[in-house]
Amino acid sequence: MTKIDLDGLATEKRNSKTMHLDEMSIHEAATIMNQEDQKVADAVAVALPEIEQVVAQAIHAFENKGRLIYMGAGTSGRLGVLDAAECVPTFGVDPEMVMGLIAGGQKAMTVAVEGAEDDFELGSQDLRDLKITPHDLVIGIAASGRTPYVIGGLDYANEVGADTASLALNPDSEIGRHANTAIEVSVGPEFLTGSTRLKSGTAQKLVLNMISTISMIGIGKVYQNLMVDVKPTNEKLVERAKRIIMEATNVSYEVAEQNFLAAGKDVKVAIVMILTASSKIEAEVKLQTAHGFIRKTMQ
Repeated sequence: MTKIDLDGLATEKRNSKTMHLDEMSIHEAATIMNQEDQKVADAVAVALPEIEQVVAQAIHAFENKGRLIYMGAGTSGRLGVLDAAECVPTFGVDPEMVMGLIAGGQKAMTVAVEGAEDDFELGSQDLRDLKITPHDLVIGIAASGRTPYVIGGLDYANEVGADTASLALNPDSEIGRHANTAIEVSVGPEFLTGSTRLKSGTAQKLVLNMISTISMIGIGKVYQNLMVDVKPTNEKLVERAKRIIMEATNVSYEVAEQNFLAAGKDVKVAIVMILTASSKIEAEVKLQTAHGFIRKTMQ
């Protein structure tokens, strides 16, 4: 079996502050862990130029009817699947618009699938199964920056002309050399050696939050700072929808509810109906003309 060299990876190094972790009190361990976690946001800030570029790539993909596809293994894959899943209720998008692939498939969300992350061909096959096109954006995620499953996927995406990006927690990553844009965040050695679900996972979550949220802002899914395309799929979200209408239009609860129902429970349509004194049909036309941007319906 070929030896894998992990010596140069920051995510595999030992943290000098936690060499005696097994002897620490709960208070000591929690304090140091909190101190380490506070370093993550600053580390992400260093990578903002590359993150901004990937957000622009995502907006371009969406504007051209393309998809945002995350792919990774283990924790990295799970975080991609999580971010993709949360886009559906938050921004009212089709589940196909933002997707998450994890090496080993759905089973790997809870149970490690032996050998899946080491399979180059599996990465490319998963993208073949999705029939990716040049309009799609594929983002490969790997804390180590060397996961074969991700590299195989990125290589196939490049082959078919799709846009590509990578997210790694080590500098000069291997996956970064297979992507059009490489995001590399250096959070340093983990609190628990090699446990990349900790600082590395937190950094990945922060970056994915930025990519999905800001790209959705860029295609009109937000008005002011309100998620106006939220899907009211339960009682809590129905009430949140009404509050969003109230906040966006400065009307009473009763007026918001009336327009919410008149708009077929479409928050964005209800807001435009109120702000432009329009009927449901007129508001829908205005939104279509404005490419979904509420603010543009008032210009």
